[in-house]
Amino acid sequence: MQDTALPSAQDFAAHPFLAGNRLQLLASGREYFPSLMAAIDAARHEVHLETYIFADDVTGRQVAATLARAALRGVAVRVLVDGFGAREFAAGLGAELAADGVEVMTYRPEVGQTRFRRHRLRRLHRKLSVVDGSLAFVGGINVLDDFDDGKSAAARFDYAVRIEGPLVARIHATMRHVWRLVRWARLGRRPPRPSALPATPPVQGTTAAALLIRDNLRHRRDIENAYLVAIHGARREIVIANAYFLPGRRFRKALLAAAKRGVSVKLLLQGRIEHVLQHYATQSLYDRMLAAGVRVFEYDKAFLHAKVAVIDGEWATVGSSNIDPFSLLLAREANVVVRDADFAGQLRASLEAAMQGAATEIRREDQRRRSWLLRLASAAAYSLVRMLIGVTRYAGKQYVE
Repeated sequence: MQDTALPSAQDFAAHPFLAGNRLQLLASGREYFPSLMAAIDAARHEVHLETYIFADDVTGRQVAATLARAALRGVAVRVLVDGFGAREFAAGLGAELAADGVEVMTYRPEVGQTRFRRHRLRRLHRKLSVVDGSLAFVGGINVLDDFDDGKSAAARFDYAVRIEGPLVARIHATMRHVWRLVRWARLGRRPPRPSALPATPPVQGTTAAALLIRDNLRHRRDIENAYLVAIHGARREIVIANAYFLPGRRFRKALLAAAKRGVSVKLLLQGRIEHVLQHYATQSLYDRMLAAGVRVFEYDKAFLHAKVAVIDGEWATVGSSNIDPFSLLLAREANVVVRDADFAGQLRASLEAAMQGAATEIRREDQRRRSWLLRLASAAAYSLVRMLIGVTRYAGKQYVE
């Protein structure tokens, strides 16, 4: 596929929309964790959780205690964490959970790694949970305190979705697949295949939704392609909130083309400096975006961790995938895509409130007033990111040209 080609319907054959789901949007940890822990406390058979970070803090210990209670009453509990994002988990909370009967595994452990290898950049960045095969959570929220930076009066800005209905079986299946792969890598032999696929839960609502994953085999560009198809088809409005925004050439061209044909394009991006290189590299894109009519807002009330979008008030996505090379080229990610005006409207209203009440709009005159030092820092950061991406050898031309 050429960089400028529009993805075809074949790109989504493995991820068709399923009707009959009931979805609930959860804003930040204050809504997500009570819902997740209530579901775990009500579990009767199985709890399966994947997360990039599982912190040993107040929230992490609360979730761990909930998982331990489930295991102690006979529920099969499986927890998979990333070896980089949750480096201390296995020796800390993970060991405590294992002692209570929880099955704990780590995706690509960092223990004993002394040299940089390209495959170490392939991380498990998904945040997924399934309870009793009938209830699932998909989003961008790690297991850690909302106020972990110690400076913000507001919670980290992020989202998850609580799902009931047929789509849960797809989420369950992808989690079981990765669990088997990690167990195989750890034991050195392929574990037996499950005797049956997860049962499909009954219809619970009227919402059509799909699960999109990103891996390094059959689904390398599924999430990116879903964005591109929706952006190319936009007629009125595109609203994207993303913590780490450094898209490739196809994505940038799609946004600029949408703005040129009169679509309102709004980007809600990270205003606080969390990762210096990424922050300044992203700012290097502002001049061209603003010149094309794209509106850019920097969220500065707290750290923004969201990875969501709403297009034309009907199409929405919530998940773990940033719009940057790490998520789109290297990590395992998972997003739910929704076609439902009510759900999309709720998410859009939340994003609009954030842009109006907790963000600063960046204007062209603001960019012109930036010091030469900041301009130089942005250009240098962008060049360095391109060089680093090229070193990994995973990126296509759209990221290094």
